[in-house]
Amino acid sequence: MSEKTKGQKLMKELSYKKQNYFEAASKEEKQAIFDYAEGYKAFLDAAKTEREACAASVALAKEKGFSEYKFGDPLKAGDKKYFVNRGKSVVVFRVGSLPLEEDGIRIIASHIDAPRVDIKQNPLYEDSGMAFLKTHYYGGIKKYQWTAIPLALHGAVVLKDGTKVEIRVGEDAGDPVFYINDLLPHLGQEQMSGHANKLIEGEQLNVLVGGLPYPDEEVSDKIKLTVLSILHEKYGMCEEDFLSAELSAVPAYPARDVGFDRALIGAYGHDDRVCAYPALTAVLDNETPHTVLAMLVDKEEIGSEGNTGIQSKVYEDLMEEISIALGANFRKVRAASKCLSSDVTAAYDPNFANVYEKMNAAILSCGTAMCKFTGSRGKSGSNDANAEFIGEVRKMFAEEGVVWQTAELGKVDIGGGGTVAKFIANLNIDTVDLGVPVISMHAPWEVISKADLYSNYKAFLAFMK
Repeated sequence: MSEKTKGQKLMKELSYKKQNYFEAASKEEKQAIFDYAEGYKAFLDAAKTEREACAASVALAKEKGFSEYKFGDPLKAGDKKYFVNRGKSVVVFRVGSLPLEEDGIRIIASHIDAPRVDIKQNPLYEDSGMAFLKTHYYGGIKKYQWTAIPLALHGAVVLKDGTKVEIRVGEDAGDPVFYINDLLPHLGQEQMSGHANKLIEGEQLNVLVGGLPYPDEEVSDKIKLTVLSILHEKYGMCEEDFLSAELSAVPAYPARDVGFDRALIGAYGHDDRVCAYPALTAVLDNETPHTVLAMLVDKEEIGSEGNTGIQSKVYEDLMEEISIALGANFRKVRAASKCLSSDVTAAYDPNFANVYEKMNAAILSCGTAMCKFTGSRGKSGSNDANAEFIGEVRKMFAEEGVVWQTAELGKVDIGGGGTVAKFIANLNIDTVDLGVPVISMHAPWEVISKADLYSNYKAFLAFMK
């Protein structure tokens, strides 16, 4: 063997290079990638808020024979259960046959909330021939991206008599849509000279909802009254009912294939339903001797606070209830448990290459991306997973042929972000971040690769096996 040939062989054996999953996949696996994406797109269109994602997840669980669990219910090996927390988060789990104190629980944790524009509690007003709803944005957004696009209104209203009414307007072909005004370029010289964060102020994100005066000359706010009369006729609402409402303006676009080759998906809410859906379906579709659990939680985009966010004690309580029902010591179960905290990461974008360190960035279609640490500025606020656990997960993936990659979110001192991983790790559970790379994260329309979506699903199957 020549030195040149020997060197080429050594380079192939010893070096590391990310692999495009489409190139690595067989014809049958490519078809599986595209088929799986169709179910995901349907889920996205049904699940534009955390309430809807919770309901859609429960519906899929019921189709697979899962039944509702309540604290104190008996459990046995083979049980398939789901637990709903206030209609805004859901946990699905299978009870395995292996001893819980020794094997622990295999946990996949994702979130089902997404950045959006929420309606304020006293929102409706009329000005200059238009009716608007005042808003307060939710999560990290570029505010200017939410102007001049079609919006749908989703949410729930609790009327003064206690009745809860669901609202979803702007998604069907015959529905009206809603809108946030922007300034025309002819008058926008001063606006365009400012900092991007100031192009649109938070208090300018007012949603346009009407323009037809009510036919009564004695009424002062005729357009506002038209809107109120429609809300009362359709939903039984009066203006005071906004006080006990949770309404959100979200992009009215459906999920669509992107590109001539249909390799990509554009949609609202990939972050983090692109991880939540594979987590859910991995638990629903596959039997395993391990006890496995998928947490689909709320409020990650605003710090994981509140009684539906991952910091709520309800999830720890649920794992303790499962342990008690199976006669196991919960402290031992926690110590033996393992978690993939599945949240998205930033995909390398050559159009904005200056903010990435390419060697350690996630490349589109090279598989689900493992982030050893998140946080920012010196890993602050991060769960920095230990090498032993990463080695264990690597072995699982290698044995099951999972195409995956490592990643971090942007250059040192530029990027960074938080996930739910650190809160689970604080329970003495080995945890590492694993998720799908996203282009234009937190925009009203984000883009992912179908290959990375399916890779995430396969990674969860390997973790559960």
